[in-house]
Amino acid sequence: MAERWGGQFGPYRAHPAHRVGSEAFAEAFGRLAKRMDDNYPFFHPRYAGQMVKPPHPAAVVGYLTAMLFNPNNHAAEGGPATTEMEKEAVADLAAMFGLPAHVGHLTTSGTMANLEALYVARQVHPGRGVAFSSECHYTHERMCHVLGMEGHRVPADGHGRIDLGALEEALRGGRIGTVVVTTGTTGLGTVDPVHEVLELARRYGARVHVDAAYGGFYAILGRAGLGGLDPRPWRAIAACDSVVVDPHKHGLQPYGCGAVLFPDPRAGRHFAHDSPYTYFTDSDLHLGEISLECSRAGAAAAALWLTLQLLPLTREGFGRILSANRRAALAWADLLRTSPDLRLYQSPDLDIVTYFPTPPVEPSAALTLSAVDAASQRLLRAGMDATQDPVFLSVLRAEAAAFTARHPDVAADAPAARIVRSVLIKPESEHYLPTLHSRITELAASGAQHAPGAAA
Repeated sequence: MAERWGGQFGPYRAHPAHRVGSEAFAEAFGRLAKRMDDNYPFFHPRYAGQMVKPPHPAAVVGYLTAMLFNPNNHAAEGGPATTEMEKEAVADLAAMFGLPAHVGHLTTSGTMANLEALYVARQVHPGRGVAFSSECHYTHERMCHVLGMEGHRVPADGHGRIDLGALEEALRGGRIGTVVVTTGTTGLGTVDPVHEVLELARRYGARVHVDAAYGGFYAILGRAGLGGLDPRPWRAIAACDSVVVDPHKHGLQPYGCGAVLFPDPRAGRHFAHDSPYTYFTDSDLHLGEISLECSRAGAAAAALWLTLQLLPLTREGFGRILSANRRAALAWADLLRTSPDLRLYQSPDLDIVTYFPTPPVEPSAALTLSAVDAASQRLLRAGMDATQDPVFLSVLRAEAAAFTARHPDVAADAPAARIVRSVLIKPESEHYLPTLHSRITELAASGAQHAPGAAA
């Protein structure tokens, strides 16, 4: 394709400065391939650790094809075709959230997208701070520091959602200009009550920013109330002031694809700047004019655009994938509720399942946080280090107060305990679940037998 397109501009002589020999390339590529063996099987449902899965083949083809041209979507002249693809893909994301109008663009990450949203929050309410839940992503506290804004950490309730009573108490002081809500926390996958926070924030003249980096694609199901999801938080997003979503999570994209959206197109004025050598084509909008970032890969836009041509943001498109993920999470929660060796930490809101092994204790003794912590670590290592039939999990640190609020029978002999966290981001998990649960149960039971103090 690139050769066919390039041929219309006539022949030229390639310079030898960047040529390499085929033998040298083969040797170097062989070393690369060997290094890449040191990886986890992110594609396989036995990998149920972090929020990682391979991109869709359409995204790979779209990215590689555009990468041959190496477009830069900072300005239209840097990537005419991919600039239009980005605008169309971003419009699809905005429609997914029900935004009637919008200004927005793709970013290199959710972190950068959140930075831009909080930057606008600072410009709108100078001198006022940002409130965020103790369960939100750490990027918000970090970005407040970068932007010189005061951050206000608000406690979470017994399900990991922002505590409304504590939030109102913080808002009463008049020092908060923006409240961050999360639809899919990265730890527990919890969905904040966006609709209730929005009403509360408006009462005190504050903005609301939605961090939907992880769970945002669930708006496809949530706005329609499908899969048992409460539609109210998802429908309320359209009335908030900014929203961030990461297509490189549920959107099947390669890393380097986040997005930030503002329902009020006037938010773009906060990024206004001039560049005497950049914006010279006749374009209604150069994406660099509404972004803090400069160079951005047009290939990321091409990858997302092509994916959305084949898998639209509808119930029949991406909705089928998300439904399978959620069914798997709910089914696993049911299995954990009846397991003698594992206990569900809390019911999943989306597709993140949290649980912990239950090592045996003396009849007169209580299960302790320290015992849970050790058992969780043993289970993690046993699964990842197994030479036969490994499973790949992750752990989450749960503070003592949060843990005992959910499981009051566990004695708080430590400030926190690690629990096991599994992200069912791949629809294949739905079919693989019986095998996964069986293997993890086996490892948990074996670990309990070999735990310090266990009966011989």
